[in-house]
Amino acid sequence: MLVSEIYIYPVKSFGGISLQSAAVTDRGLQYDRRWMLVDESGRFLTQRELPALALLQVAVNDHYLTIQHKQATVPPLTIPIKPEQVEMHPVTIWTDRCEAINTGKEAATWFFELLGVRCNLVYMPEQSMRRVDPIYALNNEITNFSDGYPFMMIGQASLDDLNKRLPVPLPTNRFRPNIVFSGGQPYQEDELKSFKIGTISFFGVKRCGRCVIITIDQENLSRGKEPLKTLAGYRTEDNTVFFGQNLLHRGEGRISVGDRLEVIYN
Repeated sequence: MLVSEIYIYPVKSFGGISLQSAAVTDRGLQYDRRWMLVDESGRFLTQRELPALALLQVAVNDHYLTIQHKQATVPPLTIPIKPEQVEMHPVTIWTDRCEAINTGKEAATWFFELLGVRCNLVYMPEQSMRRVDPIYALNNEITNFSDGYPFMMIGQASLDDLNKRLPVPLPTNRFRPNIVFSGGQPYQEDELKSFKIGTISFFGVKRCGRCVIITIDQENLSRGKEPLKTLAGYRTEDNTVFFGQNLLHRGEGRISVGDRLEVIYN
């Protein structure tokens, strides 16, 4: 089994970036979900409420974050990667609360004019420590603005198997993984409890329950019942549809497309 694709999503629920290689930090892939939109009460916003977020494409480097709309002819938003202000504010992701920095009025105005929603773009600085659910944590791990875990992984064989069952095959971006691997059997990620990529250890701790976001076409925002309808027929347990595996990790370094998954135990 080999790493076949790597993705980061610098702003939660916005378009992803495909990478050939990525740095692994203490809270996940570098830049992954370090920014997030929140409403005026500080609660997170995603494609569940605002499907149009799928059309916002992000670029990031060591100095700037740039966001542009895939279709609208509006100037892109460019902000410093490290906000100039340092005042921390509480934000909420599901039932978690953590501290974040508001990136400022320019960003808030840009999003309001584009989306018609009053919101703020916030950034998670290094001193903000959002802990993984202690039920699944192995060593008091932290994560960013992800739904709950530093990484989500799917197998290409799993996507291929699902696509054989669908009337129209779907691309990887419907499922927003961080890591895709080739080889192995369909849904083998469900059983990967411990493996290594290079020098970094990964641990499968919780299968990924899927929501309506996977029914949104990430290029044109069209919506339907698939793939939830098909997945529900054979991937449901306790009223939750599962596809993919959430991961924790130990160690820092880099992972690259072509790296081998060395299975420690299933």
